[in-house]
Amino acid sequence: MGLEVEATYENGMFKLERPLALDDGQRVRLTIQPVSGRAHKGYGLLRWTGSLEELDYLIDDVENDPLERP
Repeated sequence: MGLEVEATYENGMFKLERPLALDDGQRVRLTIQPVSGRAHKGYGLLRWTGSLEELDYLIDDVENDPLERP
């Protein structure tokens, strides 16, 4: 059974967004994958010299999308 949940890492601990249906003491295998925007997933695929924040702006801003223009 696979299970995907989101959590926040604070002070060395993961805080889950909801309780898990697991038995107390049950062993599990975790894979940690940061939740991020589209720019972070593709960062490094193109020769980009700007910051990640600038790339996020260019990707996410509707005004920069030629398909969204009238």
